[in-house]
Amino acid sequence: MTAIEFNTMVLRQAPSLRSYALHFTRDADDANDLVQDTLLKAITYYNKFKEGTNLRGWLYTIMKNTFINNYRRFVKMSSFVTKSDEISSANLVFSSTCNSGEAKFVMDDIVRALDRLPQDYYQPFTMYFDGFKYHEIADQLEIPIGTVKTRIHVARKLLKKNLKAYDQGINKPVFEED
Repeated sequence: MTAIEFNTMVLRQAPSLRSYALHFTRDADDANDLVQDTLLKAITYYNKFKEGTNLRGWLYTIMKNTFINNYRRFVKMSSFVTKSDEISSANLVFSSTCNSGEAKFVMDDIVRALDRLPQDYYQPFTMYFDGFKYHEIADQLEIPIGTVKTRIHVARKLLKKNLKAYDQGINKPVFEED
């Protein structure tokens, strides 16, 4: 089966994918985003689909896993948000004296540290950070899964070394007790 034939078959499934996505998201815009992510992943990994198997089931599995990964990412990001009832007076002083300019410098340092990574480590690490699973990275890069895990581990160590100033507490706020 050619890529064009596969893409056509996948796109024909879009209406049924939309109704399945609504089951997860309960919001039309979020459902459309989920369908789009699913179609993109299916078309990107079309060579992983085995001809003669259930295409709709394969697409539903991709959608379910994409939704779960996005949900986990959302929950993780939401846990970092502090509610106003939980902010202590010391944190209020800190937040009123600091602006987002500091965050830009930190982000620039992170980007520079990522750019310093050798390509063999950069690609698996960024794919993992974007939510890909080890086996998906191994399949796409055509390397063993153990190599993927090692490269991600080494990339983390290199990033930690390049961002050591932040580990030492240089940019952490210090509050003196009265």
